[in-house]
Parts: sequence; C-alpha cells; structure tokens
Amino acid sequence: MMELFDQSALRCSKVITNLYSTSFSLGIKTLSKEHRDSVYAVYGFVRYADEIVDTFYQNNQQELFTRFKEDTYRALNEKISLNPVLHAYQLVANRFSFEKELTDAFLHSMELDLKQSEYSTGGYREYIYGSAEVVGLMCLHIFTKGDSEEYQKLKPFAQRLGAAFQKINFLRDIRSDYHDRGRIYFPNVNFSHFTEQDKQQIEADIQRDFDEALRGIRMLPVGARLGVYLAYVYYRQLFRKIKKHTANNIQETRFRISDSYKVWLLAQCYVLNKLNRI
Repeated sequence: MMELFDQSALRCSKVITNLYSTSFSLGIKTLSKEHRDSVYAVYGFVRYADEIVDTFYQNNQQELFTRFKEDTYRALNEKISLNPVLHAYQLVANRFSFEKELTDAFLHSMELDLKQSEYSTGGYREYIYGSAEVVGLMCLHIFTKGDSEEYQKLKPFAQRLGAAFQKINFLRDIRSDYHDRGRIYFPNVNFSHFTEQDKQQIEADIQRDFDEALRGIRMLPVGARLGVYLAYVYYRQLFRKIKKHTANNIQETRFRISDSYKVWLLAQCYVLNKLNRI
C-alpha cells in the first residue's frame, strides 16, 4: 500500500501544478514520461513555499513558514510525510540525491521575503540563487538521472536559465512586489524614479543569461530538451513584450502570454525539436 500512498502524493503535486500554472503544466507534458511526476513534485513544493510568503497575510506567515520548513526537513530525514506535497518532494529529493544545500538555499530565499524588502548586489544574487537557480538544479538532477559528470557539465547553464526566469518575474511583477508588498529586488534601483536606463541595464543582464542558457538547453538529454526549451520560449516571448514597453508602463501592467498563444508556441517548439533546430 505504500506505493499507493506515494502515487497519491505525486498526484497531488500534479493537481497543484495544473491549477497554478498553465505554462509549466504544458511544459511538463512535453517532458519524457519518466520525468513528469518528479518535476510535478518539485513544482508543488516550491509553489506552496512561495504561497506562504506571498499570500497568507491573514495568518502568521512566519509561524506557518517555520512549521513548513521543519516539516520539510523531517520528511527528508524520515523519508515520509503525511503532508502529500512534502512526501512527494522527499521521494524525489531522496531518489535523485539532491544536495541538502539546494533545499537550504531555497527555503532561505523564501524566508527572506518575510523579513527583507531591499537587496544589495550580493544579496540579490543570493536571493536569485536560492529562489530560482536551485530549482533548475533540482530539475537537472532529475533529467541527468544520477549522472554526476553530465550534471556538472550542465549545471552553470541551468543556473543561468533559472536566473533569467526570475529576473523576468521581477520585471513582470513590479506592481505587486513593489506597490503591494514593498519589495525591491533589483539593487541600486528606485522604483519611484525607475528610468529607461535602469530598465535597459536589467534587460541586457537578462539577455546574457538567456544566451548562455540556450547553449545548455541544446545539450540536454533528449527526454528533457523540448520541455525546457518550451519554458525558455515562453519566457523569451514574455521578455519581448516587456522590452516593448516603457519603464513607467511595466509598473502599471502585469504582462502575460495568452493560453491560445502558448499552444501556438508549443506547436512551433515541437516542430523545431523534431527537425533538430533548437
């Protein structure tokens, strides 16, 4: 019956992914079948942690997060949890031997959102590493299936892709992060006087991350390449929309890609992958 319990926990993470993100749901469906449940488990874990620090203002968020963190480590150590999200995560983390440092860094960055609103250059890099790059590394462990040499080769590219995604999220979510939550992630930037030069410097940094990440995507195992490339294309399209607008406009609008256009991008990526033209 333990197998049934495991399956039910993994299915919960899939439901969470489908409810919270059409983009990631579509992307995961293009992965090799052997990878899907494991990536759902990672997404469910990081989504719920993020939800605690971004949403539950009517509750004691620090208390909730501390409990979530303690339960995470207990699940990893005991290899079981009655919380299906944490049980699914520990299944995958233990199966693919995630370094404890990945979980530590992720939870640290999430907890910073409860106590810190501005970042130095070093703090900004630390936050992005923990909130986004390590998630890419967790997925890379899954994709490389324990091949440490392949993992180390692809590791810097996975980090650059995660960093690009997070920086785009910061630009897209300025209105909610700054105006609603009082957070400023970009160092040395004043959103009360956010200039075109500020925006262009951030965009140039993101473009460098994207350029490096694409090199790594092309080297991914076949079963992971299309799904990761699709996520890259989604974010690249979102990035293009943001670049077309002024510094003032992006503080007033939360940009998104329509579901119908996501399906169109999926079809394009599928053809390019089939033709080996990624």
